[in-house]
Amino acid sequence: MKKARFTESQIVAILKEADAGLPVGDVIRKHGISSASYYKWKAKYGGLDASELKRIKELEAQLTEFKQIVADLTLENKAMKGLITKKL
Repeated sequence: MKKARFTESQIVAILKEADAGLPVGDVIRKHGISSASYYKWKAKYGGLDASELKRIKELEAQLTEFKQIVADLTLENKAMKGLITKKL
């Protein structure tokens, strides 16, 4: 997978520049990005602050951890049911 050139907080800062009143053409030229990238970022990160972005990342990490816990417990549950049916 290709390494991202800009971090998410940098992307939010770039979007804030355009929101502050700078023309979009000047912003994309200044940072060396394409207009397609700018509008894709705007759709994904538009209206977010850096703190909100950090919180979203924390929640996604927590969700991944919870999904792993559920998967482990489901596997354990199936194994226990298998043992119970073999004993009977």
